[in-house]
Amino acid sequence: MNTIKIQEVSTPGCSHCAAAKELLENDIRPNFPNVEIEYIEMMSEQGQKMVQEYGIMSSPGIIVNGELFSVGGLDKDKLIEKIKALS
Repeated sequence: MNTIKIQEVSTPGCSHCAAAKELLENDIRPNFPNVEIEYIEMMSEQGQKMVQEYGIMSSPGIIVNGELFSVGGLDKDKLIEKIKALS
């Protein structure tokens, strides 16, 4: 089974970021053991590099296996489809 890396680039106090994190922790992590999740603060050095590299215009920016998956929110069903397709 392939390991899938999901990165969330987020800002503090962002309600969409909190909702995405909750979805990742409660729906994705327990059901998909092959998924690695990393949280990156948008204002950190790494976060700024990712914002520029991926052209993230709103948070959260969700990156799956090095590819920008979504910005400004996270669709649970689409993410689960993507994980299943990559697994």
